[in-house]
Amino acid sequence: MGKVFHVDHQIDKKNVEDSVTEWTKVVEYSDINSEKRLFGGKLMSWIDEVARTVAIRHSGNPVITAAVDNMQFKQGAKLDDIIVIIGKITYVGRTSMEIRVDTYVEDRRNGMRHVLNRAYLTEVCIDDDDTPAIVPYGLNIRTANERAEWEGAEKRIILRKKRRMEGF
Repeated sequence: MGKVFHVDHQIDKKNVEDSVTEWTKVVEYSDINSEKRLFGGKLMSWIDEVARTVAIRHSGNPVITAAVDNMQFKQGAKLDDIIVIIGKITYVGRTSMEIRVDTYVEDRRNGMRHVLNRAYLTEVCIDDDDTPAIVPYGLNIRTANERAEWEGAEKRIILRKKRRMEGF
């Protein structure tokens, strides 16, 4: 990867839609477990990739995953199911960004999407020495939904700090 874009403060703001990422995959034999269902670890890897892509698109810099919140599986997926994963940025801090990733199973017959998972990931912007770097772009909050996501992120940050202090 090229040289990291170094700044000592945020220089501009981007919109949520500037970095939205949608990824689609058909579940293959290599993705299933012994119960012939999508292996949860495989899905977690895909979710992490989508979150990373969103964060890189927003920041223009390399990132690492620092935390994953709310990894709940609402239903399973099977061989040949269509998986749709959509990531969008919800919060930008000094060196970190929160990304919401929604995963769906898409019905091949009618295109209806059913929720498989929702997760929030914290991605940290890093420099060439793998130390946290300032995220060069803030985030424009333009809708009520974007405001609600931002406020939810602030609550999750507080909860993560509390869990860390409690040893979790």
